[in-house]
Amino acid sequence: MLTTTSSNVHFCAYIITMKSSFTIRVYSLKTFFKQLAIVGLLLCIVGSVFLCSYYVPKLNQVDLSYRGVIISGDEKSNNVSVMINVCWGEEYLHSMLEELNKRNIQTTFFVGGEWANRNPNMLKKIVENGHELGNHGYFHKDHDKLSYQQNLDEILMCHKIVQELTGVQMNVFAPPSGAYNEYTTKAATHLGYKTIMWSKDTIDWRDQDVNVIYTRALQDIKGGDLILMHPTKASMEALPQILDAILSKGLNVTTVSKTLEQSV
Repeated sequence: MLTTTSSNVHFCAYIITMKSSFTIRVYSLKTFFKQLAIVGLLLCIVGSVFLCSYYVPKLNQVDLSYRGVIISGDEKSNNVSVMINVCWGEEYLHSMLEELNKRNIQTTFFVGGEWANRNPNMLKKIVENGHELGNHGYFHKDHDKLSYQQNLDEILMCHKIVQELTGVQMNVFAPPSGAYNEYTTKAATHLGYKTIMWSKDTIDWRDQDVNVIYTRALQDIKGGDLILMHPTKASMEALPQILDAILSKGLNVTTVSKTLEQSV
């Protein structure tokens, strides 16, 4: 028969009290850590909002500084430019130059340094016909993947070889594939260049269709437009039609530099 003494009762009561106390303490610790986690999460959220509000303006400032490329000239002007990027396709340049000459038009050829070094006679012919030369980098690299020094080297190497072959000091730069970063425009500016993009892209390097190229060049054309082309067979065939259509609208086709000048 089980007997319960007073001391046993007290001992059991003590054990039960200890267990309850321990349970309460464990529960309190769990509650504490949960609350601590919630507070930490809230602090992270508040900190993130604060950091974002502080950091975004700085990003925008950098954005504005290196996205300061030129995509068109003055819309009030009557000038537009057919800018021809040349790193290949010299076999089509003779005909393109002839079509420009027939209409007494001078425009801008952005030349790659490596191409210029291989084709000095064609380079000189472009200059002799009164066209503006622009810098297209030396090796046709993706400038958005280059460091400041690498951007500087690419632009400077092209500048030097063109100057050596023609005596021309170029001051407009079109990054290959339209790829650029903060360092690109900083390097170009340091070397006295304006970084040029385009307002109309014929995508003629990919789409060898005369009608498509013509439509892309002329769609909603207006003063200040910079029309990007390359020396391809389809572009060579589309060029006369493009030039005549632009002229028929009372617009002038001229160099990029003149197109960027504000109308008087």
